Amino acid sequence: MSMFCFQCQETLQNKGCTMRGMCGKYDYTANTQDLLISMLRSLAFWNKKAIELGIAKDEQGLFIMQCLFTTITNANHDTPRLLEYAKQAIERREKLRKLVMTELNNKGEKLDLSKYPDELTWLPENENSYLKYAEKVGVLRNSDEDIRSLKELIVLGLKGIGAYGDHAAMLGFENKEIYQFMTDALAFIENNEATVPELINWVMKTGEYGVKVMALLSEANTSTYGHPEISKVNIGVGKNPGILISGHDLKDMEELLKQTEGTGVDVYTHSEMLPANYYPAFKKYKHFVGNYGSSWWHQQQEFTTFNGPILMTTNCIVPVKDAYKDRIFTTGMAGYDNVPHIADRKAGGQKDFSKLIELAKKCPPPTEIETGEIIGGFGHNTVLSVADKVIELVKAGKIKRFVVMAGCDGRHKERSYFTEVAEKLPKDTIILTAGCAKYRYIKLPLGDIEGIPRVLDAGQCNDSYSLAVIALKLQEAFGLEHINDLPLSFDLAWYEQKAVAVLLALLYLGVKNIHLGPTIPAFLSPNVVKVLVEKFNIQAITEPENDIELMMAGK
Repeated sequence: MSMFCFQCQETLQNKGCTMRGMCGKYDYTANTQDLLISMLRSLAFWNKKAIELGIAKDEQGLFIMQCLFTTITNANHDTPRLLEYAKQAIERREKLRKLVMTELNNKGEKLDLSKYPDELTWLPENENSYLKYAEKVGVLRNSDEDIRSLKELIVLGLKGIGAYGDHAAMLGFENKEIYQFMTDALAFIENNEATVPELINWVMKTGEYGVKVMALLSEANTSTYGHPEISKVNIGVGKNPGILISGHDLKDMEELLKQTEGTGVDVYTHSEMLPANYYPAFKKYKHFVGNYGSSWWHQQQEFTTFNGPILMTTNCIVPVKDAYKDRIFTTGMAGYDNVPHIADRKAGGQKDFSKLIELAKKCPPPTEIETGEIIGGFGHNTVLSVADKVIELVKAGKIKRFVVMAGCDGRHKERSYFTEVAEKLPKDTIILTAGCAKYRYIKLPLGDIEGIPRVLDAGQCNDSYSLAVIALKLQEAFGLEHINDLPLSFDLAWYEQKAVAVLLALLYLGVKNIHLGPTIPAFLSPNVVKVLVEKFNIQAITEPENDIELMMAGK
């Protein structure tokens, strides 16, 4: 075993990757990520102590958030950059540690570190000692599988929160309370004497802050770019050369559109960037052509046929093929070995996408792989504007049930389950979706119910918040005591850590009877699964017909 990682749905045999990640990352990359998370835990500990002593303000929040973000699945395979983040974490930690120890010495007080690991004070002897130490601080450092499971569940939820929080921060929206929670949670995990009940409490707190960060990002996106509108998105191609933008970061989308305007270069979205087509602020750009391709795992084929430059703004980058290795770029917290990286914007400035634009001009137009349209833009503001009609259709028995089929797509053939469920659901049901799981069914001709499309796409995975808002408003409109009293079921697909944050957010809101697949996460121990089943009745997906029957019965 040269590594151990079990954070994504495709982890080997649903147990853990031990030689190389199924995502494509090498063992040394995985170990560097473990080292970075370890140093973030120790940084958080000393940051919390310094704040408690009143000798420092919380200036580590965004750094911790971004470093957590960069370790999510398929975000950053650039090992030197990951190691640099770890070194920065150590430098920041040491400044705080020395401040704390000096202050305590001045007060004649001592700090008992006996129940904490040595990573709180560890310093590298030389360049080779980083990865050697990383072997001690990974997931398996906790021998008790239930403690390990709960600690990792918190960390993975924090990674999702980190991703959403970073997108909001890029638009100028930050919440110090979220930063404080992340620091407190990481610092608590350092305690070797943490108990199962205490950790379960922190799991639920992680869900609470998952709700808060998604609300913050929703405010950031809609305040900056307007509320998503019902939109028909072209999935064909034009005659001009193009740039394909993938990921989630709308600030990058905005700057790319501005810089390509009038250049003769068109812009297309890919995968999770599809919902950019729904925002009013982006519709004014005539060279914004539409969406090309589908979910992240098709990128090796779709990036090849696109012919032009590709910009990866966040996660979901997979091993790069020779067919497009000379025209793919990363930016933000994304990265890949030997792939050019577009530097962060300076204060008051913007990123420089001129290299992509000049390259695009030399490339042929995209090869057409499909034609037609995708209909989306059903955020909470849009759906609630027609709430009266929806409520009327429910009361008339024309809409029998809403099924939330949100989350992530992935490569496993078992994910055809979600296509089958969409096809086999009764015609008087409405599918609410967000995230790239939608690509399993959004192009199907599923029809409508008196003008209300049977698939309502709220947007990116973080827009699952919109689905929660819709549910809570419907609960209020129907005068129901609890969200679980609605004619509403959850059939969720998960892949990586943003989905974990969404799941914990739903549990915090008290949602029960969630069907989850295609597998139960490997990082959940049998006892932790038992707790989730007993408290929330989380269920593994089975056969489409069986699950449809349960969902239609509200189970």
